[in-house]
Amino acid sequence: MKPNKITFKETQALMALLSVEKPLNEIVSDFIATFQEDRYLVICGALAIMLEFDKKLFPADQRLIAFTILHQIYSSQQSPSNPFISILIDAACNDTSEKMERAFVHQLLTSITTNNNKEVLKQSAVDFIKSFDPASPDERVYMQCEQLQKLYYYDKKLADPKKFAFKDSAVNNVIPDPDIPSGYDVDLPELDVTPPGVKTRIGAGDRGGAVAGILSNLSLKGLEPPWIRPIPPMLPIQDNELMWLHPDNTHDLLWDHTMCADSSKGAAVRDLMASAMKGPLAPAQQQQVLLELASDPKLVYHCGLAPRRLPELVENNPLIAVEVLIKLMNSPEITDYFTVLVNMDMSLHSMEVVNRLTTVTDLPTEFVHMYITNCISSCENIKDKYMQNRLVRLVCVFLQSLIRNRIINVQDLFIEVQAFCIEFSRIREAAGLFRLLKTLE
Repeated sequence: MKPNKITFKETQALMALLSVEKPLNEIVSDFIATFQEDRYLVICGALAIMLEFDKKLFPADQRLIAFTILHQIYSSQQSPSNPFISILIDAACNDTSEKMERAFVHQLLTSITTNNNKEVLKQSAVDFIKSFDPASPDERVYMQCEQLQKLYYYDKKLADPKKFAFKDSAVNNVIPDPDIPSGYDVDLPELDVTPPGVKTRIGAGDRGGAVAGILSNLSLKGLEPPWIRPIPPMLPIQDNELMWLHPDNTHDLLWDHTMCADSSKGAAVRDLMASAMKGPLAPAQQQQVLLELASDPKLVYHCGLAPRRLPELVENNPLIAVEVLIKLMNSPEITDYFTVLVNMDMSLHSMEVVNRLTTVTDLPTEFVHMYITNCISSCENIKDKYMQNRLVRLVCVFLQSLIRNRIINVQDLFIEVQAFCIEFSRIREAAGLFRLLKTLE
């Protein structure tokens, strides 16, 4: 579908045509060769809006080229087929316009009765401006506006059949800047919109950049009042006709997530994972699960492991638990798994899982600190002295590994870990951890 406004590429080509110094008939030929016929109306429409918007936008020679394009593109289609004939007549009859411009548009419009425009089109716009004699008699230059309107079957008193009331009430979508006084010639910035190899007269400080910017963002639609059309009332239902039914379809759709899925894929892994949460797997079975998870990373989401079942997997098969957590690291549910892991009972396998995770991935600092705090609290609350001494040794070895590998910043937990070492200083591993802390002070 073609855009309803001029594109930036078309703007570049149009500005190049307006800026080149060539005979007018050659510029018209270049216009026909450059643009597709179905884009004529959009491009000429944008050009017409710019001509009516502000006379300071285009220099005098560019305005003549623009008027020539509007007339010659539809030269074989006289009014009412030429959609811009009213704009040309208004320009020819505008007493506030320059005499040179009015004379030029008059010669274009009177071309159906004379051959003057053929000679005019053979010269450039700059040559016409230089050769124009402003002292020439009006009767030789101008035709009366009434004659022009009659010549083109144009009558301002009659409404144009192609226009609508809402179109006539529309506000132009391009309006002058109210802060700039009328007639003030603003030195507008330059924007190079000329294709390579084309010699133009666009120089530093030229207004072409601003015009190109307006053109490339210009829509042919104005700001029209809304056409409010109330919904017509329903006609009464006759006795001999059927009433239209409006059933209340408020059913909820249930999606079968297993539809079109390969039921055999991952079935063996799901069975092995179910067994892994009940007891230790054989080395061959454990290796099979690890290989399947490595070959298909998405399989971890369908292996049947929920966060609440993680402690069972950690205690029975810690290596598989480590691999599963690594695969789930980018999952939004990883926080739930970490929460379960940090709150489960401290054991050799849980510390092994956390220690392996710290060596292969970056765990959240809050999780590591919370897990250490939980380990210390578990050692302090256990009543069995044998089990307490055993867990303290494990925790001390675990903390020394984290400190030496720079997994944690011991300063964040210095007071808590130091108090733990002092409390269990009778244990050799706790004393060794205490000495390590002293070296880091």
